[in-house]
Amino acid sequence: MKTYQAADIRNFAVVGHATSGKTTLCEAMLATAGEIGRMGAVNAGTSVSDYHPGEKLHQISIHATPLHLEWLGRKLNVIDTPGYMDFISEALVALQVGDFALVVVHAQHGPGLGTDTVWRYATQYGIPKILVVNGCDRENINPDTILESLRARFGARVFPLTWPINPGAEFNQELDVMRSEIVTYATDGSGKYQELPAEGKWKERVGKWHRELIEYTAEADDSLMEKFFEKGSLTEEELRAGEHTALQKQAFIPVFFTSAERNVGVARLLDFIAKYGSSPIDRMKIGALDVNGAPVDIALTQGEPVLYVFKTTHEDQFGDLSLFRVYSGSVHMGMDVYNSDRKITERLGQIYSLNGKNRTAVDVLNAGDIGAAVKLRDTHTGNTLCSAKRIVALPKMVFPKPNVHLALKLKVKGEEDKLAAGLAALHDEDPTFHYHVDAALHQTVLSGQGELHLQIVSERLKRRYKVDFDLVAPRIPYRETIRGRGESKYRHKKQTGGAGQFAEVWMRIEPQSRNAGVEFCENLTGQNVDRVFVPSVEKGVMSACTEGILAGYPVVDVKVDFYDGKMHPVDSKDIAFQIAGKEAFRECFRAARPCLLEPIFNIEVRITEEHMGNVLGDLSSRRGRIQGMDSADGYQIVKAQVPQRELHLYAASLRSLTGGRGYHTEELSHYDHVPAELETKIVAESKKAHDEEKEKHP
Repeated sequence: MKTYQAADIRNFAVVGHATSGKTTLCEAMLATAGEIGRMGAVNAGTSVSDYHPGEKLHQISIHATPLHLEWLGRKLNVIDTPGYMDFISEALVALQVGDFALVVVHAQHGPGLGTDTVWRYATQYGIPKILVVNGCDRENINPDTILESLRARFGARVFPLTWPINPGAEFNQELDVMRSEIVTYATDGSGKYQELPAEGKWKERVGKWHRELIEYTAEADDSLMEKFFEKGSLTEEELRAGEHTALQKQAFIPVFFTSAERNVGVARLLDFIAKYGSSPIDRMKIGALDVNGAPVDIALTQGEPVLYVFKTTHEDQFGDLSLFRVYSGSVHMGMDVYNSDRKITERLGQIYSLNGKNRTAVDVLNAGDIGAAVKLRDTHTGNTLCSAKRIVALPKMVFPKPNVHLALKLKVKGEEDKLAAGLAALHDEDPTFHYHVDAALHQTVLSGQGELHLQIVSERLKRRYKVDFDLVAPRIPYRETIRGRGESKYRHKKQTGGAGQFAEVWMRIEPQSRNAGVEFCENLTGQNVDRVFVPSVEKGVMSACTEGILAGYPVVDVKVDFYDGKMHPVDSKDIAFQIAGKEAFRECFRAARPCLLEPIFNIEVRITEEHMGNVLGDLSSRRGRIQGMDSADGYQIVKAQVPQRELHLYAASLRSLTGGRGYHTEELSHYDHVPAELETKIVAESKKAHDEEKEKHP
């Protein structure tokens, strides 16, 4: 495969809301460029991008998939991304390594929540955006309404570079604003076209837009602005010379109208990307940290190689793949590189340029290019690979926190080791998937960006690691504490045929402030109890706190005072004082007005104005407390505190309430008292579960 220099490379992420046609658009690009003989289809499982088993099963994109093609002598590295918010991390890594974002909007549905999300991240990363309105072959398409909605959402500088002349089922003609031409596409899906000068009303319309385009372009460049003021316009050569700068500064945001399924409008889009799209030289430097943690710049032109691994993935046929972008230097097969995060040396095997599962071996990848390496020993997503002569670490991606949690329940005992290995591997591949083993609740809890996300992860875990399990609602990590003071004088006495046991513990307890934990102290006086038994009493108290007393949950925020007791010169021993300490604490606890605490989460819900009433009413029914409301990017943002018990599968409920246009984030805030009537129910449920467990394992 040809080796490309940075100026001839175009790296971009194809992003947008779910079902906007991103994968089909990528398929049309590949077909137009001759990379594939014919276009595949998502619903048939034949597209180049969606080749993983889960993608074929669910007929949606799940992974960020690198593709490549050549157009007008440039190499286009295209990263097709999922649109579902459950897989937002895939879009984020693509945006991080891309030099611009191709934001796809469906002509019928307009911009959605996913559109706004990727737009916000692209802005945050400082990369330009190009809009593509796809699906112009659908019925009842009104381009003027679409353009108006895009400008309302993304600003008045949203500007059409192509315009559908005959939108609808027969769509095959567009107005090209830069060339002032009418482009007629073949109806065979080949992407071929014919050009004729715009005439009549289209000539008048394209003339007006062409003048606006000249003004936008002149604004982005001082020298062009001077020429514009001198002559009142720009030549076509001057216009084209300024388009790249205008795009970088987002003096205008280009809009292209397409039908990916019919392959209409795609060729003109590729022309613009190849001629004027961002290249790696537009981000000549990127910030990093050196071996001492001091900030340094990584320049595209420096000789030492620096690679960023933006994704690791497992291929059933080929094993593990590390996808990377080269930020400086060049890389080749057999090269040794240093992993600055893992502090190990890795040797690069064969290097590939990818089109889905299809691989093209390459000898060298230069700075700015994207590729993949097979079976790196201990390299994970987010790691930096560099020269041992200059050790640096590129910035880590910050991913959204999980908002859906389910517990994993194994069907067969003895598969714990396989499960642990599988969970660790899947987390390495997908950093937005989290898991933890809750020792107190005896559950392995999986956390992700949505139910679909966890469903896909579970399918992968079962298929690849051959473990069988169910996903169930996770137990709530309640805590037990007290509202008042308690006191006990407990005597433990056991006399059998041999040596006996004797210990007497006098104890007081009182509540502490929230998050203070359990504080144990002794105020013994005299010789009633030897101080050697103080650790024994403390051990017994901590055992009771771990097991729980009211409903089997850990005890928190209690101060324990072991102030006196009695002992026997022969029968007193460690185990006796452990038992006495544990039981004394239990008696104190029951006398101190015990109660349950529940975890309260801060949640932030992003919705449209029309759904505000339904969402607020739903939050109220979940015992939610509204903390405030705000607005941003055309959305209402509701901030509330909601008990964890009421948040199970909230993401699904929110999607249902908002027609898929609502999204929330959540984070633990604090613990608070459980209402009395609910506490009674929880305690009864706990007692019932305990009794059932005793019957199973007497």
